[in-house]
Amino acid sequence: MPENALTDSQPAAERPADLASYPANALLIDALDMEAQGVAHRSDGKVVFVEGALAGEVVTATTTRRKNNWEKATLDAVLHESSQRVQPHCPHFGLHQGACGGCKMQHLNPMAQLAVKQRVLEDNLWHLGKVRAERILRPIQGPDWGYRWRARLSVRYVAKKGVVLVGFHERKSRYIADMQVCPILPERVSDLLLPLRALIASLQARESCPQIEVACGDAVTALVLRHLQPLSDADIAQLRTFAREHPHVQWWLQPKGPDTVHPLDAPQPERALSYNMPEFGLRMPFKPTDFTQVNPYINRVLVARALRLLQVQSHERVIDWFCGLGNFSLPLATCAREVLGIEGSDALVERATDNWRANSLARTQRGEPPLAPTRFVARNLFEMTPALLQADGQADKWLVDPPREGAFALSKALADIHQARLAAGKPAAAVGNDTATDSAEDERVPAFADNTSWQPPTRIVYVSCNPATLARDAGLLVHQAGYRCTAAGVVNMFPHTAHVESIAVFERCVTSQ
Repeated sequence: MPENALTDSQPAAERPADLASYPANALLIDALDMEAQGVAHRSDGKVVFVEGALAGEVVTATTTRRKNNWEKATLDAVLHESSQRVQPHCPHFGLHQGACGGCKMQHLNPMAQLAVKQRVLEDNLWHLGKVRAERILRPIQGPDWGYRWRARLSVRYVAKKGVVLVGFHERKSRYIADMQVCPILPERVSDLLLPLRALIASLQARESCPQIEVACGDAVTALVLRHLQPLSDADIAQLRTFAREHPHVQWWLQPKGPDTVHPLDAPQPERALSYNMPEFGLRMPFKPTDFTQVNPYINRVLVARALRLLQVQSHERVIDWFCGLGNFSLPLATCAREVLGIEGSDALVERATDNWRANSLARTQRGEPPLAPTRFVARNLFEMTPALLQADGQADKWLVDPPREGAFALSKALADIHQARLAAGKPAAAVGNDTATDSAEDERVPAFADNTSWQPPTRIVYVSCNPATLARDAGLLVHQAGYRCTAAGVVNMFPHTAHVESIAVFERCVTSQ
C-alpha cells in the first residue's frame, strides 16, 4: 500500500442505503487519503485509490495502476454524490487532459477539507508517534482564494505553436498547463499571467527562460526571472517597460544558482519587499529568495496563536528554533525578557538581525517599549547533540518551526538528556509518561557531560509543515523526553491542496520538573 494511505477509514458521509442497486463494478468510497484520493475496498479486501472521488460517494473508475494489494484508479462517473462536493472555482482544475496539477481538493467543500486535514494530523500522531493530543485546537483558516503569495511558475516557449506558457504543471505531467487565470494567486499576480506570456514571447531569450519565482510583499510583487543565457540590452529594456506598465512589479534576475539572484534595478528603500505584522507593530523586509510563509493571512493568525499558546511571560527567556528571518522571534521579543533565534542559514541570520535592529529603532522612534534583547546564530540543527543543546543555555519556553524534515535531532537531544538523567539514578516512576527505560535502552543513551543545572523548557510550541515528522518528533518528546502533548490542531495554510500544516503544544510533566 502506498505510504500516503490512511490506515483508518474516515466516517463515510451519507452512505447509500442499498449498494446492490448499483452496477457490479461500482465502488463505495470510504475515506480520503493524504493526497485527497478516494479510498474504496473491493469485496476481496483490495484497496482502491480513486482520484477525484469523495468519501460517501458511489463511483465507477478506471484502474491506472495495479499492485497485489492495492490499485490506483481515475474517476469515470459519480453514481451517488456527496453533499460535500462543490463546483470547482478554477476553470483549469479537474481530471481532464491539460488540467492544472496545483490543487487537489477544489471539488470538496472547504470546511470538509479542514476535517480531512484534521483527521490526517490525528492519524499521523497516533499511528506514527503513539500520541493523542489532550485537546484538539480549533483549525486556523483564512481566505480560500488569493492566498498564495509565493509561487514558482514554470515557463516554456512552445516553438511549434509559437506560444509561451506560464504557470503550474499539468496534473501528473511535466508539461505546463495552459493557464489564463489562477484563483489561488493574488489577483494582482493572476492578472499578470497573460501579460507575462506576451512579454516572454517578445524576448530574444524566450527559449532560455524556464522559470519565474513570485514573491509578494504588502506593496511590491517581486518576479525572479531565471535565465540560462545573458539577457540582451533589448530584453532588459522590455523588462523595464513591463515594470513601468505594472507599477507593483519589481524584477529580479537569476543567471545561475539561488545565490546569484539580484535586482534588475536597485529598489528605493520605501519599495523594499516586506510584509507587516500589525498585531505586533513589526515590519519584516525580506528578499525573494528568503523563506517566508506562503499565506500571509494565515501567518498573522498563526504567530498570534503560537504566542498565546506559549504563554510567554516578561521574565522568561525563549529560544526560537529554525527562526528564519525572525517571523516568530521578533513577535516573541515584544513580550519575553530575552530571545535566542537559531537558524541553519547564514543569510537568514543576517536578515533576522537586521530586522531586529530596524524594528527596535522604529519602536524607539515611535515611543514604544523596545524589543527584548535578541541574538541570532547560525547552526546546523540537523546535527544537534545534548552538549550543544545545553551550551545554548536554559530557556523557559521553546518555539520550534522546522522544515518538512522536522526537528528529529533537536527532539532526540532533549530525549537523550532526559534518559541519561533517569539512567543516572532519578527514579523512573517519578517521571511517568512511559519514560522508564530498561538496561538495553540505557546503553543506547550517548554519554555526555551533563550540565545538571540546565533544565528543559516547561513548554514547547511546535509548528509543523509535515504531520509525519511532527508525529515522529512528538513520539520522542512524549515517550522519551518527559512531555505531554496538551493540544494540537491544523493550520490551513494551503487551501484546496492536500498539504497539512499544524501546530502542537507540549508541556513538561510536573513530576519530571
